[in-house]
Amino acid sequence: MKTTRADIEAALWRGANTFRGIIDAANYKDYVLSMLFVKYLSDTFKENVENLKSRYSDEQRFERAKSRLPFVLSEEQTFDYLYENRFNSEIGQKINAALRAIEDNNPQLQGVFRSVDFNSETNLGNPKQKATTLRNLLEDFKSLDLRPSMIEVKENQVASDVLGDAFEYMIGEFASQAGKKAGSFFTPMMVSELMAQIAKPKQGDSIYDPTSGSCSLLIRAAKYAGVKQVSIYGQEMNGSSWSMGKMNMFIHDIMDSKIAWGDTLANPAHLDSDGNLMKFNVVVANMPFSQDKWAEGFNPGGESDGKEKNKDKKFKMEAKLDPFNRFDWGIPPSSKGDWAFLLHMINSLQPDGRMVAVVPHGVLFRGASEGIIRKRVIEENLLDAVIGLPENLFFGTSIPACLLVIKKNRSNKDVLFIDASGEGRYVKDKTQNKLTQKNIDDILDVYNKRETVDKFSYVATFEEIKENEFNLNIPRYVDTFEEEEIIDIAEVQTNIKNIKSELEVVENDLAEALKELGLEV
Repeated sequence: MKTTRADIEAALWRGANTFRGIIDAANYKDYVLSMLFVKYLSDTFKENVENLKSRYSDEQRFERAKSRLPFVLSEEQTFDYLYENRFNSEIGQKINAALRAIEDNNPQLQGVFRSVDFNSETNLGNPKQKATTLRNLLEDFKSLDLRPSMIEVKENQVASDVLGDAFEYMIGEFASQAGKKAGSFFTPMMVSELMAQIAKPKQGDSIYDPTSGSCSLLIRAAKYAGVKQVSIYGQEMNGSSWSMGKMNMFIHDIMDSKIAWGDTLANPAHLDSDGNLMKFNVVVANMPFSQDKWAEGFNPGGESDGKEKNKDKKFKMEAKLDPFNRFDWGIPPSSKGDWAFLLHMINSLQPDGRMVAVVPHGVLFRGASEGIIRKRVIEENLLDAVIGLPENLFFGTSIPACLLVIKKNRSNKDVLFIDASGEGRYVKDKTQNKLTQKNIDDILDVYNKRETVDKFSYVATFEEIKENEFNLNIPRYVDTFEEEEIIDIAEVQTNIKNIKSELEVVENDLAEALKELGLEV
């Protein structure tokens, strides 16, 4: 019997329940997803070896072919070996040793398990409790057969699609439980789908996400053009999210993506041969909202100008501190890094590049340096569209957000505004609002036609935006005000009079009934 997506999700839920009450969802996701990843590696490697043995009877040719597999495991690194040792009192150490050895033997997986410690008493409790939890976790996944040939696929699917979809589903479930910590690693699937269809990656494109999290948004964008037909780049500062993203890519059978770990703003990892920022055809991002102290990475010594006498002086970010000249149009405020990330993305675009970013509404109208930057972006004819999204759509925050669409080499100078935040533009599902396929289609239809629709969209000229002092607040352009129905006072008075008359009749009837029962009051 083949393994279905439901089987995979059930195993993941068993693993989650093993940890419930021990550590919170923001942390136990690392243990559960890592164990699924080990099971995937083990079963896939086992099947790859079996296939090679059936092809090569010559031992030397077999070993040579095995060394060219996408990844290799020794016996001590397999899930089966760990399962056989599940009653060992030092099972946490054995799992850690297996994970480190997997990294050492497979450079493309270097660091992927850096955020998880299966021998941590801090997270997993005393030795006895820890051993019990890990034994249960291994048993949760034992019955799951993840050999590619044993995964049930639908038409136009491959095994990696099924496993990848289940993996991303569980990331979303962990995000829903993790509260405010979730926004750093997950973009809701339908939002990712909308962003991919706006960006429209095509074969041969390079796609980049500077705040890649679990890489779900990157993968969705890559799938639009075909993951084997594009080159994929990302960078993520949070170690746990970076690990999750690497696993997500691998499970989706995307072995050649380049996902870096580190501070995108202070230490961008993707540079060209001359040491300049790489340029990409497509940039997508769900960046941290209004990140405080975003520029601290430019001041690692904790001094304002490197002089001993000024070491206690408050650091002030300056454009000259950035070797990549990203902030020549202005320095965003130290407490709000939204435009810092946006300027990084703009400077990472090819001459014909396009980008779609999730931003808080403050980006559209805040003044001071942000207003100066926004004005320059509009004057340079980079802003293509502003799309308002419903509130409570993203994990970790209930505030409404919007999509900023930026394109280089535009032929037109207008800007399309869409307000998709109103009733009927989304559905309420438990505690989280969601976009349906129809909601997405409505947005895409207006975006592609670039038209004004009453109470939904408006195509604003450059002159109109200039008259509004480059304020992009959506209600300035899309009027969603609904006039209240005019009340006919005379009709209301007549209704009140009729109600009083009817009430008087009822009261008289009640008094007569009480009198007949001897209950006259």
